[in-house]
Amino acid sequence: MSMVVIRAIDLLFKIMEYAILARVLLSWIPLPNNQFTRLLYQVTEPILSPVRALLNKSPIGGNSMMDFSPIVAFMLIGVVRNIIITLLLRF
Repeated sequence: MSMVVIRAIDLLFKIMEYAILARVLLSWIPLPNNQFTRLLYQVTEPILSPVRALLNKSPIGGNSMMDFSPIVAFMLIGVVRNIIITLLLRF
């Protein structure tokens, strides 16, 4: 597989991580009607929502006041990135 494809996939995962990080940082600053904030929520919610739902069902995150879904999402993105890149390097 071409290194260009592998780099593009790696870049996509890095962009997702930066978007989640930006969302976490912006959650500390109240910006109610900001277009950038809405865009970040639209981009990151499909990733964080399923993770949040799983954490709410678990004993770890069910009654927690903190949202651990970005941390778990970072770990999952890293695992998926490594699996995909390893598989692509084999072909």
